[in-house]
Amino acid sequence: MKRELWSILGNGQLLDGGAMFGNAPKALWSRWSPADTENRIELACRCLFVREVTTDALGNETERRLLFETGIGAFFDEELRQRFGVTSARHLLVERLAALGFPADTIDVVVLSHLHFDHAGGLLSARGDGEARLVFENAVHIVGREAFERACRPHPRDRASYIEVLQPLLEKSGRLELVDSQGARDRVTCDLLGPDWSFFVSHGHSPGMLLARLSRKDGPIVFAADLVPGLPWVRRAITMGYDRYPELLIDEKTAVLEALVAEGGQLFFTHDPEAALSSLGRDAKGQIVPAATMGELVGFVA
Repeated sequence: MKRELWSILGNGQLLDGGAMFGNAPKALWSRWSPADTENRIELACRCLFVREVTTDALGNETERRLLFETGIGAFFDEELRQRFGVTSARHLLVERLAALGFPADTIDVVVLSHLHFDHAGGLLSARGDGEARLVFENAVHIVGREAFERACRPHPRDRASYIEVLQPLLEKSGRLELVDSQGARDRVTCDLLGPDWSFFVSHGHSPGMLLARLSRKDGPIVFAADLVPGLPWVRRAITMGYDRYPELLIDEKTAVLEALVAEGGQLFFTHDPEAALSSLGRDAKGQIVPAATMGELVGFVA
């Protein structure tokens, strides 16, 4: 099988730096992420597009198109768009996929780590484009069962992180596949994705968050989602104010990073404004740190 990877930027955000760095003081985090006059930092909503091509014994090719996450999209009204610093009222992810020759209706599978609006909002049509609908109209949508149940019955602490109309649309579509991860002690799999794909399960940020892992001969690639949103959060003790259980998240992050270092793997970042992919190494104190980074992937062969 041949795989090609693209990093696709959707609508970006400006969010409060203090919230994004939890209990780290501004004197520290501002070195990594400079803030504007409103204390907001720049964040990407980066998605991973994968084109898989399989050739049979007769030389016939079969193509499958996978999209990992959809970013924040353009479903917010103007008031909320300003509140959350969304950088455009247009659905940039859909536009950029189409410009690359991958229109929304040609996507076969959409994989979602969890259903917070900045990761799943891009599933919805843009505000003002008629009644809300799923834009990847022919895709199967994969999400963890725990993450889906949380979105349907959120806690007051994170209720505002979900989109009320999204879960019913996914259920009614007939194209929702839930991955069971309850009590998982190791990686979980999904038959639809195939044997090269698996998921780490994380609960520190949000219950049942799935981190997609692609196995390959040059070392795995892990879609880091909100376990490691970007380069600064590779540091073990750095968490977000949005994390449900920061101490648990640190333990989960440590386990994932240690496994990747041992296997020579890489992290794909959804929120880092500059880096899409990073390998990992250790500094003089033995701490895991980012190593070589790539700003974008354009047909990267994996």
